[in-house]
Amino acid sequence: MNNKIKVLLIDDHAVVRAGFRLLLSSAENIMVVAEAERAEQALMLYSEHQPDVVVTDLSMPGIGGLECIRRITQRDSAAKILVFSIHDEAVYVDRAISAGAKGYITKNSAADIMLEAIYDIAAGKSYIETGLVLENKAIPDVLPPQAVLNSLSAREFDIFCLLAKGLTAHDISQQLCLSYKTIANYNTQIKNKFNVSSVVELAHIAIALGIS
Repeated sequence: MNNKIKVLLIDDHAVVRAGFRLLLSSAENIMVVAEAERAEQALMLYSEHQPDVVVTDLSMPGIGGLECIRRITQRDSAAKILVFSIHDEAVYVDRAISAGAKGYITKNSAADIMLEAIYDIAAGKSYIETGLVLENKAIPDVLPPQAVLNSLSAREFDIFCLLAKGLTAHDISQQLCLSYKTIANYNTQIKNKFNVSSVVELAHIAIALGIS
């Protein structure tokens, strides 16, 4: 029992977490010690259980996955975090790694990929799923929109992605559990940073940068 890799699962969907737990239980040397449905809860559970590896989604209510990664690694520079996300775009991989994650795999990957990634990260290695690349290698840095994107905070990036997908400020405020006024302010800030006046223009920029 003591030699098992202790894992903290973070995903806002109970069914997904159940699938994770079932998969990881098939490995004799991995043990799920805690589960969280949002980042705020995960931060408390991390301190309580001190897991060897954190497996987290990026999209969730509250402060979000990227901010969760950043806060965990601020508290524990040795934290080993694996992102398991539906997003396979380079910008998400780059953001996650920049925030402090040690690995990134997608939810379309085979089951054995997750196990392999957990083993590698627990051993102190990094793990990026084959086929995924970092943004700064995929998109030239000279593009002005790219420079703006790199300057966004974790929260601004999350809201930018949601706006680009067509969600309204009201929709985003409910999804992220933030006030409408807060989202409206972020909306204005983000448009100003990209020097655009509409959400449609933000959507075009997102597409050009490989964000869907």
